[in-house]
Amino acid sequence: MTRGTLTGQEPDPQGAPLREYTDPAYRPLCATLSEVRANIDRLDDAIVRLIAERAMYVKDAARFKRDAFQVSAPARQAEVFDKVRRLAERHDQGFENLDQVVDAAYRAMVAAFIANEQTYFNNMKIAGDKHG
Repeated sequence: MTRGTLTGQEPDPQGAPLREYTDPAYRPLCATLSEVRANIDRLDDAIVRLIAERAMYVKDAARFKRDAFQVSAPARQAEVFDKVRRLAERHDQGFENLDQVVDAAYRAMVAAFIANEQTYFNNMKIAGDKHG
């Protein structure tokens, strides 16, 4: 069978690249798919650690909210989405539509955080309430 004709099969993680970018400015980062995956796994660990840290600030924020509207904080959401799109532009290293990927990831993450923050909010007592 000729190279690249197998379909429905995972790529060989130790195999040589099967395709090349036509952009002469592109510089490969890894020699094998296994090396690519190891770096992605390393980054995933760091990203999840940072999401876990962010989650604790989201949890803490519930203490400062008066009602469900304040938990969802639509103006703050818009501010965060604008900020992360700008950060994506600033940190982009040549990945087309990175701002869209970051925007989609943050929209999903923020929605999940708000749902959890709402649960925390609903289970809290009013500050100073000895009976709540």
